[in-house]
Amino acid sequence: MGMRKKYESGAATNYISRRQALTKLQLNLRDFRRLCIIKGIHPHEPRHKKKVNKGSNVQRTWYFAKDIQFLAHEPLINKFREFKVFLKRLHRAKVEGDQDEVNRVSKTRPLLKYDRIVKESDSSGSILDFMISPQCFLDRYPTFMDAIRDLEDALCLCFLFAKLKKKSRIPSRIPHMCRRLTVEFMHFVIETKALRKVFVSIKGVYYQAEIMGQTTTWITPHERAIEENSDVDMSVMVTFADFYITFMGFVNFRLYKDAGLFYPPKLGRVNMLTAKEHEADKEASQELIFSLSEELGRDSSTAAAQEPAMDEFPEEESGMDTDVIADYKRVRSVQKLFAGLKFFLSREVPRESLTFVIRACGGLVSWDSSVEYGSSYPESDETITHQIVDRPNQLTSFINRSYVQPQWVYDCVNAGLLLPVQSYFLGVELPPHLSPFAEEKEGDYIPRVKVKLLQLQGKDVGGLLIEDMPKSVDSTGVALQGSSSNIIDEPKAKRRRKRAPALAATPGAPAKQTREEAIVEKAEQRKLQEIMIPKKYRRVYKKIKYGQKRKAIENRTLLRKRQALEQG
Repeated sequence: MGMRKKYESGAATNYISRRQALTKLQLNLRDFRRLCIIKGIHPHEPRHKKKVNKGSNVQRTWYFAKDIQFLAHEPLINKFREFKVFLKRLHRAKVEGDQDEVNRVSKTRPLLKYDRIVKESDSSGSILDFMISPQCFLDRYPTFMDAIRDLEDALCLCFLFAKLKKKSRIPSRIPHMCRRLTVEFMHFVIETKALRKVFVSIKGVYYQAEIMGQTTTWITPHERAIEENSDVDMSVMVTFADFYITFMGFVNFRLYKDAGLFYPPKLGRVNMLTAKEHEADKEASQELIFSLSEELGRDSSTAAAQEPAMDEFPEEESGMDTDVIADYKRVRSVQKLFAGLKFFLSREVPRESLTFVIRACGGLVSWDSSVEYGSSYPESDETITHQIVDRPNQLTSFINRSYVQPQWVYDCVNAGLLLPVQSYFLGVELPPHLSPFAEEKEGDYIPRVKVKLLQLQGKDVGGLLIEDMPKSVDSTGVALQGSSSNIIDEPKAKRRRKRAPALAATPGAPAKQTREEAIVEKAEQRKLQEIMIPKKYRRVYKKIKYGQKRKAIENRTLLRKRQALEQG
């Protein structure tokens, strides 16, 4: 038996460089990137780079050899090669100046299909025609829940491309398709009341919804035109967008069918129109769907069951965990938060974002008909309860409605209740817009606005208040707790009386421990405990204590700043 050669087994054979992968697949770098994006293959960082690189220190991009072997059997590779042949034939026809040949070759352009289930679109190109029981990309998503878990990236990219301008580097169909698919998804969230949280930041507006039991968070740009950035490789972004368009088409179709809705979406009141009237009013119906102001029609003939309603569990009889009951109550309150309220949006507020949030929480919304198509009632409607205005003052006002700023809508959704409108009147300095994604723990610094909000929600904030930071902190930066905390909180006069010697000594009475002695004893006990920590856990313990110390310093700094602002 001969001696085993070096770098012929183990990590050296588990990875393959990008150059080797291109040679193996016979693809250029652009097509290789497209194939990896479509199939979900990404590079990996080897644990032992020198072993994988056969002793060399040259920086390379590495992939799993099994992933490249998996890509070698992909039918899309043949499509890439057919497209290269098509480009050569088209270029030859253009050089020869034969326009008939150019037209004939252009009709043979190979189409890349990212799935094997989607049929060709109809002549109008309005919607993809899906076969019965579609399954989303069996290679990447074996089950539909796997596709739902990967929905966040698709939503973020589609919402971004829906706001981009039509440029030469972006095909004109991509922004239009992204816009249509995102509107369809927002309609699904509205109809199922799946919205849970919303936060307005500098980057954009964050939304969080619960889709089939999975928490999905995505970000949408603000309502303004986005300029194209030359630093971004748009060819890679377009490949992602092209794949996610097909992905979102599958997901929207399945979600609509499970919810008992028509796909493509139809307006609820269109069923009363005749087929001829509907065909004549097709463009107007599409504009109403894009406005998000109308309810969608439900498909009574579909076999898919609608999303079941949440069961009612009496708190005293359910025997469930209190946290589960609290989450259930919050979801129910958010779903019916704006039920029975009518809103009117002024022309200066973000119309689409507010319409989406208000309707997802059960409210009715409208705007001036001169601003956008789809308004359902005028500003003079006396049944309007709230008008959203983002200007210092309102020229015309009605006494039977409240004029609030847009932040009131978002804060109400995050709080799960209708907040007092006095803090959101026109011209009033708004309270801080707190992030609903931050969870406070005991010992964290919590702003006063957050404390008041928790009190309005009926939560116990006794363990979260940090009014005065303790002055006595041990070496880890954490306030000493236990018996010494009671001594620290006592007044000085009372402690002097405790330390004063008694006039009549009682035989056998133990001496009372002073505050300083308690602190020293506590520190000594902790040092002894730290000495007994095994060596392999000592580093982790030091990291934990360092984090606690840094956190305590940050809390004291924030508290000191708040006290300085309050005093002057």
